[in-house]
Order: sequence, then C-alpha cells, then structure tokens
Amino acid sequence: MPLLNVQQTRKVTAICSLEESNAIQVDQYAAFIKCLPDEVVNKALEYTFGKDAEFQKFRSTQPKVTPQLRIKKTSSAPAGTRRGPKPANLSATS
Repeated sequence: MPLLNVQQTRKVTAICSLEESNAIQVDQYAAFIKCLPDEVVNKALEYTFGKDAEFQKFRSTQPKVTPQLRIKKTSSAPAGTRRGPKPANLSATS
C-alpha cells in the first residue's frame, strides 16, 4: 500500500487580474508554506467555495452561468514538439 495518495486533477490556465496587494500576499504565502503561488490561489478558492453556504445553495438552484473567466487555450502541438525560434546552425563553417 503506498504511503501517499496522489490525485491527478485536470488543470487549466486561467487569466485574471489581482489587486497588487493580493498578488504580493499570494507570493508571500506561497513562500511561507513552500509551494507554488498557483496552489495558494487554488486552495484559497476551494476553501472559500466550500465554506460559503449561500454559494452552495446558489449552485444547486442556478447551475448554469455565462462563463466570464478567460481560459487560456492549450497548444495542439504533439508532445515533445519544440516551441520558439529554430536554433542557429552551429555546424556552418567560416
């Protein structure tokens, strides 16, 4: 039996703006708990959504909303495909 139970979750990149003071605190909190800033934001949202009874009631009565969060499209390039400019040809002779 493994010691760790790791759950794979689907992650997306979402584009949003934070107040500067919140962005600074996210970085500070990430350093404090030794994790990535993305995880701080994700866990803070999970905590808030789970604790808000009115939001849970809203979700059960009005599950459809118009999406407003901008989700960054993932690349359709095959795995292992290199991005960016081609490297300079170093085998050319002078």
